[in-house]
Amino acid sequence: MTGRPYRRRKDLTLVSLLLLVLAMALGPTPSSAAGTDWWVPTARPAPDSGIDVTGEPFTGTNTRGEVRGFVDAHDHLFANEGFGGRLICGKTFSPAGIADALKDCPEHYPDGSLAVFDYITRGGDGKHDPVGWPTFKDWPAHDSLTHQQNYYAWVERAWRGGQRVLVNDLVTNGVICSVYFFKDRGCDEMTSIRLQAKLTYDLQAYVDAMYGGTGKGWFRIVTDSAQARQVVEQGKLAVVLGVETSEPFGCKQVLDVAQCSRADIDKGLDELYALGVRSMFLCHKFDNALCGVRFDEGGLGTAINVGQFLSTGTFWKTEKCAGPQHDNPIGTAASAAEKDLPAGVDVPSYDADAQCNTRGLTDLGEYAVRGMMQRKMMLEIDHMSVKATGRVLDIFDAASYPGVLSSHSWMDLNWTERVYGLGGFVAQYMHGSEQFGAEAKRTDALRDKYGVGYGYGTDMNGVGGWPAPRGANAPNPVKYPFKSVDGGSVIDRQTTGARTWDLNTDGAAHYGLVPDWIEDIRLVAGQDVVNDLFRGAESYLDTWGASEKHQAGADLAKDASATASSSESNPFTSYAPGRAVDGDPGTRWASDWSDDQWLRIDLGSTHRVGRVTLDWERAYGKSYRIDLSTDGVNWRTAWSTTSGDGGLDTARFTGTPARHVRVVGLARGTEWGYSLSEVGVHSS
Repeated sequence: MTGRPYRRRKDLTLVSLLLLVLAMALGPTPSSAAGTDWWVPTARPAPDSGIDVTGEPFTGTNTRGEVRGFVDAHDHLFANEGFGGRLICGKTFSPAGIADALKDCPEHYPDGSLAVFDYITRGGDGKHDPVGWPTFKDWPAHDSLTHQQNYYAWVERAWRGGQRVLVNDLVTNGVICSVYFFKDRGCDEMTSIRLQAKLTYDLQAYVDAMYGGTGKGWFRIVTDSAQARQVVEQGKLAVVLGVETSEPFGCKQVLDVAQCSRADIDKGLDELYALGVRSMFLCHKFDNALCGVRFDEGGLGTAINVGQFLSTGTFWKTEKCAGPQHDNPIGTAASAAEKDLPAGVDVPSYDADAQCNTRGLTDLGEYAVRGMMQRKMMLEIDHMSVKATGRVLDIFDAASYPGVLSSHSWMDLNWTERVYGLGGFVAQYMHGSEQFGAEAKRTDALRDKYGVGYGYGTDMNGVGGWPAPRGANAPNPVKYPFKSVDGGSVIDRQTTGARTWDLNTDGAAHYGLVPDWIEDIRLVAGQDVVNDLFRGAESYLDTWGASEKHQAGADLAKDASATASSSESNPFTSYAPGRAVDGDPGTRWASDWSDDQWLRIDLGSTHRVGRVTLDWERAYGKSYRIDLSTDGVNWRTAWSTTSGDGGLDTARFTGTPARHVRVVGLARGTEWGYSLSEVGVHSS
């Protein structure tokens, strides 16, 4: 009896081996059921670029049920189709093959003498070898801003190296298009956005065809966070559509007069949503009818300021900043773009002590922000002036809306904790490993505090410049081949045609070198930074999912009975207390011009009250408190401040039963009285 269990196990082992041999003889194993590994296409075009990554891409979730992988929160796959079609040369893909996709613009031949934009952005004389495939002598390169960096096979290599989310920002600029010498199409921004969206879907179909049909490829456009999670769990790349343009919906402003309406905004948001767009910028390079911008620096700043004048009739205007946040210094270096100005018009000089844009979020801009919230879209705050950003964060804070993104280091870094506190997501621009590591470590404690991952924004094809080579003699160069972060793949030098790239000597020349750049970060900045990046996909999808689930809380104060200590008298309009609870931001209650004033709201019945929002007109309270009462006689203070600065304030406190809410002004922030456009009362 003591020997039988052993003999039975032996018999079972022999049977198992026989069954395994029989199965191998009669049919393929799961990993080779289609004649190849699932991640390798069966019909890749020939010739084509190498991928130079071996091993199966990771799938599924970690032990906590979280998706894994990197997120590029800001890329421009089809920027070559923006700006009139000739600013960025080369295509992301072409049905005619790689030789057609990776070729220079016609005017760059034979030696780049007419590569005007290359000269403006790169310096020198703009001359270069225009030949792309198969030699790639001079491009793509980390410092060439005019040549395609997002060829689909290079994106595939980034996916194979661990990236699982990519935000494709559809991008263009009508003014840059109109003043650039070369173009092969019109400059209407929405026409370009539609084309780029279509081409993103065409690329999905192009990849699918390599894998045997619809839905089988690794490039998957997603329109909700649940779908994105499924794609990532399958080990594929979830592609999110965004928009980055200067005058969305035609919302430019000319001499400070808006050229769009609320109806235009609603129509535009509905169209973008139908295209699959789920995140967007409301302003980019020029002040528009929605918001002011954060400015550009150096000679590029001068060129953009010229474009601002040509588009709007006004140059950027600055004022002293009201808080610690500030916009970028305006570039004042000479630019060839200045010759486009009318005779007698010059770019103005700027006071070094006045570094903030005078233009914030306009009324139309606020309407667009709230429209995006209603559609559960995520708002990109990079490129917004600090004045506009502050108002956006106040609006989101008042509504507890998490859908805020900073995708490529263009917001003031003092806002970082506010973004995390709302539930938003932050990514850093694709800086060199030293700078990227230093900035990541600066905010490491905040990520630990809020339990979030990190992202990067490559901004490739976005005219920004990318990491230069550290050199083969750097103390800790990338050593090829190396393993992917999850350890399941081996990554070697990338080859396309006759050219092989090495991050150490070429820098981040194209999208395929993203895994190499991440390895460089690991070597320079440490594994902890890369670990945070590997949690990026989960955190990005958390923000998206929370935005989709957000429910606007009922405003208990809407149309409630309101009384006040006083109301300013005006023969032309009413500043009665009820104007602060009528749901119309264009009306307001205004008190007499003295400190001790109050506004009282009767909710009609007792409710649990835990949040009060106050949208101040210019006459705001510097010191004030919020009192609650169930009977209108006995009051208790729920919240107070002595440092009010106007704008939109949100007071949060422990939920308390109350029928009556009273705002008590103790000290004014201006020479006028107290003036509230809207007061909201909420349960939580």
